[in-house]
Amino acid sequence: MNTTSERTRPNWFDAFTRDLARDVTADDLGRLFTHDTREAYRFFSRGLDEDRLSREPWWRRQLLRTRQVFVAFTLKLSPARRSLYLISLVVALIGVLKLYRGWSMVSVPFGTPFFNVAVVAPQWADGTLALLVSIVLVNLLVLLEVADRLSLKGELEVAREIQLAMLPTGTYTAGTAEICGVTRPANTVGGDFYDVLPLVNDPEERVIVTIGDVAGKGSPAALLMALLLAVLRTLVDEKLEARALVARLNTQICRHTPGSRFITLFYGLYTPATGELTYVNAGQNPPLLRRADGSIERLGGTGIALGMFEGSTYDAVTTTVHHGDLLVLYSDGVTEAENPAGQPFEESGLERFVAARGADSPATLAPAILQAVAAHARDSRFTDDLTVLILKRT
Repeated sequence: MNTTSERTRPNWFDAFTRDLARDVTADDLGRLFTHDTREAYRFFSRGLDEDRLSREPWWRRQLLRTRQVFVAFTLKLSPARRSLYLISLVVALIGVLKLYRGWSMVSVPFGTPFFNVAVVAPQWADGTLALLVSIVLVNLLVLLEVADRLSLKGELEVAREIQLAMLPTGTYTAGTAEICGVTRPANTVGGDFYDVLPLVNDPEERVIVTIGDVAGKGSPAALLMALLLAVLRTLVDEKLEARALVARLNTQICRHTPGSRFITLFYGLYTPATGELTYVNAGQNPPLLRRADGSIERLGGTGIALGMFEGSTYDAVTTTVHHGDLLVLYSDGVTEAENPAGQPFEESGLERFVAARGADSPATLAPAILQAVAAHARDSRFTDDLTVLILKRT
């Protein structure tokens, strides 16, 4: 037993210190207190009137700058984390005050090493200076980390705007059908997507309706989502039939994405004049086709998800959306959203909601579904992206 412990301890220590000895240099440490600290100060001191500060005494300038950084930093924290941070500062201050030992005479060298001057100075317990230095360094580390994360968050907000701009907004009308979609990423950016693409110069004025879900979430999924949309729109311009288009799309995804990633996709080609819908379902949740008489049909899978095998083939199925029918396409985040008891929303919950609100327009029903999921989960944050695309033939 001792032999195992002795064998494990050096491995743990080596794993902890290996990159420190290899990657950390004096320049890196110096950068922390020069470039990184200056950048963090600039980030938190935005809005500070430097012209007004220049007219203040030097000591007051420093106090105002410190206050600005402290207030800006703490306001960036959530209320719960801000409370925890302030409590930690108060506890640290109380601990330092307990180390105070009163006033005493201290000899200070003056002039030459052989001539000392006695002055009155506060007396602290041994180790107080080391404790203060550690508190300052830990707070500096927290400040730098928060500044980096907030800068990254700002960049992600811009990425979110770009991502949402790639998706269609509003209601698209195709003959007697109305089409509308909404999406809600679990993080700032997400991997769900939908699209409504009218075929250019098509005599039947057909429209492509598609929805998909990239495995995972966050920035990696968002990048793959942008790649897929770009490739999809390029292939659509080649006027390929549904089976060939999805097969070509799968080939491109296999060649340009990591092997650990895959994408589920529902691709439908809708003909407004007849209501005919030809679709390929590559591993996507089966859309619900609610007939005018209230019955539900599921448009099941016709092939595996994209990006798994380069040579995958797909079947195409044709159905008809009659007058009064409602087609609901959705991502798995909708049906898998759980309430505090761990019960998912499920397809049955989506069916019940669609049955109750089936008379609504797509522009009203799509966001209402997301609101129903949020009410079921009893939380404003979700573990997965939520996306709904609705086609209704009136």
